[in-house]
Amino acid sequence: MSPSTILAINYFFHLIATVVWIGGLLLMVLLVWPTTKNSLRDSPALYTLLSGVRRRFLPLTNLSLVVLIVTGLFQMSLDPNYDGVLQFTNEWSRVILLKHIVVGGMLICGVVLQLGVVPALERMTLLAERGKGDPSEWERLHRSEVRLTWINVALGVLTLLFTAWATAL
Repeated sequence: MSPSTILAINYFFHLIATVVWIGGLLLMVLLVWPTTKNSLRDSPALYTLLSGVRRRFLPLTNLSLVVLIVTGLFQMSLDPNYDGVLQFTNEWSRVILLKHIVVGGMLICGVVLQLGVVPALERMTLLAERGKGDPSEWERLHRSEVRLTWINVALGVLTLLFTAWATAL
């Protein structure tokens, strides 16, 4: 296989992972949450549905993250503007640094969600399905989930912006 074919395959998987991660986040905040909140307001089915969506989406985002890191490092190492680790000698490397800072912010949001907010939401969902628990606590946790996801969406858009900028250089 030629180097250009390998690079094209790498770009393909990088783009697919980007679509899954950022597209999935946009789908959640723009379609799933508003629609379910309006149609299933205060129903135990709301908790069950959102819990199921979350369980299916998180493994996809984690896989996408791994694919993005592996393919991104490969692409970066082949870019003629890349001068080495922690070398910010040109505009491209400074833009890539900004992109990596933003991706780091996305990772932090994801860790807070996956290790803090989501487990608490899952506990509250189980209680709500059994007619127990405090709906206001579930709502507070869900608002945290929504807020962190919106932050992730904004950071994802910035990531795309910095990618476009670096690609144009």
